[in-house]
Amino acid sequence: MGDPALSRRGFLAASAAAGLSMTALSACGGDSDGGSSGTTTIEWWNISTTQPAKDVWAALAKQFEAQNPKVKIKIVQLENDAYKSKMTALTASGKLPDIFHTWGGGVLKQQVDAGLVEDLTERTKGWGDGLLSVARAPYLLDEKAYGIPFDIGMIGFWYNKALFEQAGISAPPTTWSAFLDAVRKLKAAGITPLALAGKEKWPGMYFWAYLAMRTAGVDALTKAGDDKDFTGDGFVQAGQHLQDLVDLKPFQKGFLGAAYSSPTGQAAAVGNGKAAMELMGQWAPSVEADAGKGLGVKLGFFPFPAVDGGKGVITEVFGGGGGHALRKDAPQAAVDFLKFFASAATDTELVKKTGVLPVLPAAESAITDPNIKAVQAQLKAATGFQLYLDQAYAPALGQEVNDSVAALIAGSKSPQQVTESITKVAKEEQ
Repeated sequence: MGDPALSRRGFLAASAAAGLSMTALSACGGDSDGGSSGTTTIEWWNISTTQPAKDVWAALAKQFEAQNPKVKIKIVQLENDAYKSKMTALTASGKLPDIFHTWGGGVLKQQVDAGLVEDLTERTKGWGDGLLSVARAPYLLDEKAYGIPFDIGMIGFWYNKALFEQAGISAPPTTWSAFLDAVRKLKAAGITPLALAGKEKWPGMYFWAYLAMRTAGVDALTKAGDDKDFTGDGFVQAGQHLQDLVDLKPFQKGFLGAAYSSPTGQAAAVGNGKAAMELMGQWAPSVEADAGKGLGVKLGFFPFPAVDGGKGVITEVFGGGGGHALRKDAPQAAVDFLKFFASAATDTELVKKTGVLPVLPAAESAITDPNIKAVQAQLKAATGFQLYLDQAYAPALGQEVNDSVAALIAGSKSPQQVTESITKVAKEEQ
């Protein structure tokens, strides 16, 4: 990934496949150097399309503008998959937004290798160093900072306590075999065990990623990425364990065509009490309440179970956070906005109003929701951490993980074929 030309070609091919035109993206990051009015316009791309985050973020932009009257924030908000596709095309065009959402990892590295991202190491000294180290880690490349986090968290199971009780499940399962038993009990009680956004693929990837961590161990995922070989027994076993779940037919009707945050999607199914569980990040409660009714005190959280005989343990967590990066040579106003967004006051407001986990120690006291406290407790006690696979690896490899796991869930690939397909793309990325 060190060759900018190769990086650009890879992104260009992906953008062409996505059917995205360069002309539709030409305005990005182009009016941030001030005009005759003396006003600097900063374009800010993010994925906060659901409430309450959408309005909270818009209000924060207005607050920053009030404090900086010569700066205008132009917000572009896109749903997760649409955002990823657009950013792939923008990277291929060589022109990124002034401020843009990033998960860090391999995708950010490829953008950095293409010479498109600002090195923030010196420009954020003094205030960037105060952020939690676990939150900063995904955005550090060769000990240089290329992003500033605003959230950190983990993926786990969000469940309906009332439906568990109805099915006779007294406590959340701690092993994979007990989890499968819980799924059987829910089905026997006439309850849909799991909601899944099969259309978007990345939610299904979470199952395989966690199972790979539990069978092969968290370090095995890093080694497989470095060695470009995912054919080890632990990864095949991960697919077999997922196949065992799929064979139980645990998902809601029409899950293969379901989106994540739509009124008929994954979050709504749980939020409206039509499915007992979803495997999702710390943002789940707010999206469930926005897409559906929300469960309130009926909602609970538990970590992904351990796999009997596996090398991984339940305290190794899978997840990540959200951050912001800047295009190369972004104006000082963009750095000032990142500093404003990473302040204790803003972090506290985000924790209180949107349910994110704090990236500053000063904002930890703002957590009041018991489930968010449970997520934070699991995260702080973690003995290992793995970034989302579609962000940890280069874009083409991350996409192949999503696609192959989706094919397994849909019944068109075997566990062995999943590992072979992922390995093939990994080797092609060399």
